[in-house]
Parts: sequence; structure tokens; C-alpha cells
Amino acid sequence: MRGRAISVSSGVTIPRFLAGPFGMAISPGSDAAFSSQKSTLSESPRSKKFPLTEEEIFYMNCRAAYLTVFKSSLDNIISKDQLCLALQHAGRNPSQKTINKYWTPQTAKLNFDDFCLILRKEKPTSKAELLKSFKQLDVNDDGSILHTDLYKLLTKRGEKMTREEVNAIINLADVNADGKFDYIKFCKLYMTTNEQCLKTTLEKLEVDSKLRRQQFGSHMEGSPERDPSPVPKPSPRIIRKTDQESFSNKGDTRSSLLTTTREFRTSVSFTITMGANSNQNSKLTEPNSIKEWQCVQSKGCFFLEEDGEIISHQYRMQIAQRSLVYLTIKPLNLSQAEGKPSPWLSVDTALYILKENESQANLQLMCFTELRNREMFGWTGELGPGIYWLIPSTTGCRLKKERKPITEEAQLVYRDETGELFLTKEFRSTLSDIFEVIDLDGNGLLSLEEYNFFELRTSGEKCDEDAWAVCRENFDTKKNELTRQGFMNLNLMEASDGEGDPCDLWVTLHSMGYNKALELTEACPFVIDIYADKCKPRIKTVHMEACSGQLEKAICKSVLNKGDAKVMDGYENIIVHTYKCDTWITSVIENKSDNKVIIHINNELSKNCVNNRGLDIFAVEVAPKSTMVCQHVMPLNERQEWIYYCVYSLIS
Repeated sequence: MRGRAISVSSGVTIPRFLAGPFGMAISPGSDAAFSSQKSTLSESPRSKKFPLTEEEIFYMNCRAAYLTVFKSSLDNIISKDQLCLALQHAGRNPSQKTINKYWTPQTAKLNFDDFCLILRKEKPTSKAELLKSFKQLDVNDDGSILHTDLYKLLTKRGEKMTREEVNAIINLADVNADGKFDYIKFCKLYMTTNEQCLKTTLEKLEVDSKLRRQQFGSHMEGSPERDPSPVPKPSPRIIRKTDQESFSNKGDTRSSLLTTTREFRTSVSFTITMGANSNQNSKLTEPNSIKEWQCVQSKGCFFLEEDGEIISHQYRMQIAQRSLVYLTIKPLNLSQAEGKPSPWLSVDTALYILKENESQANLQLMCFTELRNREMFGWTGELGPGIYWLIPSTTGCRLKKERKPITEEAQLVYRDETGELFLTKEFRSTLSDIFEVIDLDGNGLLSLEEYNFFELRTSGEKCDEDAWAVCRENFDTKKNELTRQGFMNLNLMEASDGEGDPCDLWVTLHSMGYNKALELTEACPFVIDIYADKCKPRIKTVHMEACSGQLEKAICKSVLNKGDAKVMDGYENIIVHTYKCDTWITSVIENKSDNKVIIHINNELSKNCVNNRGLDIFAVEVAPKSTMVCQHVMPLNERQEWIYYCVYSLIS
């Protein structure tokens, strides 16, 4: 049985024992026998003479876990079960929600590169996080939870366990006594087991010389007599900020680049100079007769996940007959309180339009909104009758994790002199803005479908018809839809159920992109307008998921169609494509060869630029016979000239 996890109120998952790290630790005939071997990775001659960088250690751990499940790093993950098992060997504890995030209905396989990216995003649960989540359930503050309470938690919340699974936990002698579950001992046991499993996989990799050669190829198996150059070799994965600084702190930038390029097989560079306010050159204009066209509108939102991934609503559009169509997307202007920042208004937005042919899996890129008028991006053209997918996109250059500390937490609720609970004015204003965002059709009411997108975002669960009927009976509704006042009262009830404790309210607010000062910093609501001259378009929100998959394919195809291409000298199968519009620059790497390649990217000489990766120097792996988006670049300050100078170098 595949291991699963359940969630507690803090969002931290509690592992199931019957698979994953605990299963590996306690099952007969497990790999634990390797723990008796003495030749651990940390004791190897290579690591003693040439200490591994943090990046190399991460990459090695990835391979160790992957090669515990597969014979080769070239093998693909072809099922959810394999993905879950590989993640467990890497010390992760994936919930079903996490698995579904990376294995969507459109996923056929994942490769080793995908696995590494997932491990970067899904950090191991820390002991402190586990203890904090359990402590919320510890009513007596004595380090234990009654079996009756634990049973209710594990069978009623999150990914529900069966009676047999709960009994397996309760019967673990080391962490149970006198009808209580000792979660302090459990956390210690869990972390120790995770560490042991990681040690086991690394030892297996070290013992097997063939697998060790797969680990980094010639990069890791260099001669012991090699010159220990002060400039580290680029890692086959993204180089961290510390590595970036080791390049730039060597004095003259050009000399440091010359030092590193001796390790590259070949390089190609791009230089693009963009003028200040260059977006004025190709301004978006409305068709002259647009007032006579039929229009439909829908709202949505980009949400920034904890791991930096961006998810958003996605749509299906129906055009009944061939029409001239005008589509726009722009950030949604909310009624922010005076003096509060509105950072999402500067976030770039785009809309990719794909036509559905025969099936959802066969989508044809038609166009995307590349023209701009202030914060609005749009496209005008003719579309034939049919079903189209509208996939919103943002480069990620300006929608990033907030770093500034919040000095004072906003108050959400208060009690009057009689003890009655109320929502504060500031919180009511924030809830009103949230209502604006989740009211996708803009009719001033929340349908069950609209409310469920909100529920999926904030709790991971849907509200069924029976629960919705109860909601309609207790809160203000109109035409079977929840009013703004009803939404306010629903949140007041949640606060009352918690006896004024705002903990659950903050979970909702953080999920919607708000910080502790009630500022919207990690989300970007947007509005889509569609006009057609011959028929009324129809639009339906169908998904809210990661901006990847079909979007990645669409971006790659658009860049290959419209961008400039440069072939790596001596390697005609490796091509770097660069697309420039007036707002951003996107680069795509195309690998036509039968082998994966590692490309080193250096943006150090760019001026007034920011990219979506947040690093000037990094490296990417490109799978054989594939294309991948390498980076998006935008100006830091649009009022000033910006220069994109990037060197792409082949490592292997």
C-alpha cells in the first residue's frame, strides 16, 4: 500500500506508518542491512579531499533516492505510486494532494529532472513543524494526545485513515502508553527514521561503483590530482546565491567569466537593449466598432505557493461561429484601504489561447496576448467556431515570495462590552475584496461552483450539495447563491466556533495571498474580457492548478515560432531560442539530441533586469528530444533602459 499523509490545522502533514520511511525502517528484509556498512559517503576519499558543495549534496541525495527505486536515472516515473515511493526514499512525506499537484490527469511520465524540481519545492518536514502541529491538539499540554482524540483526528480530517491504520499507530509500543499517544517520542522517532533511510540510500549508492559513476559522470569522477580551482564547477542543477557570489567576488567580472568558460564545451550569447517605457511602441488598441460587439467577462487569480510555484484558474471558451475576437487580461483593481500598497497591479499577465481538437489532450496554440496598454495585455484576431482553452500566465518576475518582516499583526475580531464577537472594519474590508476575487462571473453572488474554487484553495476540500443547502438555510442568499453579507457572516461564524481564536481565519487569509498586515502580496487577481463581433462567447472556469504542463508547451511553441534562434557552435542539435516583446524576454532551450544536456546560464552583465529564477547564474538540464522554458526576464525599472546580456554554455 502506498503511504499517505493527513493534515492538521497548521498545514503540516503527519506521516502514515504503514509505508514510506517507517515502512522501510520496520519491514523485514528492508535495506536497513546496509546501515552496518562502514564506507559512508561522508567518509569517502573524494569528499574528504574535495568537500561537496551544498548543491552537489542535494543532487547526490536526489540520485540516491531515485536509484533506490529505478535502475537508472534515465528511467521515467510512470505512475503516482512510483512518484510517492521515490519521494518517500528522499525523506519526504507526500500527501495525496501533493501527489496530485505533480501528477495531473495530463501527466504520462516524469523524468529525473522533474523529480529534482519536486524535491526543491517539497521540503522535508522539520521536527519543530511536527511538534507545533501536534501541540495544537494537546489539550493538557503534557506532550501526549488521548487515543480517542487521535482517532477522531486521523479518521475525520484531511486524508482520512481507516480503523486498521489508526490501530497500527496506536499499537506502536514505543510511542503509546496508558491510552495516550506520546507525540514527542513520535517526532523523534520519525526524524531518526528519516535520517536513517537517507543514510541507507547514500550508502547503497557509494557501495555500488556503477551507480556512483552515474551520479555525476566525469564531473564527479575527476582525477584526484586535478587542480582544485578556486572557481567551483557549475552544478547540473540551479546554482545557489552563495555560488553566484563566488563568481562575482573574484574581482573583474570578465576575468571570472573567462576562468569558468574553459570548462564549457561551447557557448552562445544574446544581447538585447530595450528602451525606457518600450511598451509604448506596440500599444494595444480596441477595435473601432467594439461597442457593438458582444462581451463576456470572468475573473481569476494567480496564487503563489509556499514553494514558489504559481497556480491559477483556467478556462474553456466556446465560440459558436467564426468571429473577430478581442481578448484582454489585466490585474483586478480592488478597493484597497488608503495608504496600503497594491503590488499585484504591477504583475505582468498574459493569456494563451489553445484550440481543442478532438480531445483535451490535443490542444493547438492559436495565439497569446502580447500587446499592451498600461497594465492590460490583449490580442485581436479571427477565431473559428469551436472550444478553446484560456490559460493565464505570469512570468513570475514580479510575483515572488515576500521578504519584508511584518512588525504588527492586524486584528481580525473583537468583542464589545457585552462580550459579543464582531469582525473588525479592516478585516471586513479584506473579506469584501476576497469576495470580489472569488465572484468569478462578477454578478455580486457566489454560486456553489465559485465557492468551491475558494474552498479548494483554502481547505483543499469541496462543499457538497447537502452542506451548501445548510449554508443557504443559515446565511443570506439570493437565487440560491451566497451574498456578500452571507459570506461575511460565514466567516464570523468560523471565528465564533473558534471562540474568537483567529487561527483558522489566518489560514484562509494566507491561502488567499495576504500577509499578517492584511496586504495582498502573494497573489494577483485578474479579470478577462472577451469580445466577439458575430456571436456571444461563452466562458467557464474549469480548473485551478499549476501554471505548467500545457502552458509550458504553449510558451515553448510561441517562442520557437516567433523568437530568434542560435545554434550552439559544433552542436547543431542544441538551439537557444529568445523571444522579445516590449515587456519581457523569454528564452527556450531546444535539445534535439538523443542525450540530456546541461546548460549553464550567466546573466551577470545584464543591466536593470530581473528574472523569474531570482539568480544571475544557474544551470538547467534539458531532457533528450525536448524543449524547456529557461527563463523570463523583465526590467526592474520600466522608466529606465534595460539591457539583456546572457551567455548560454554547454557543460555536458
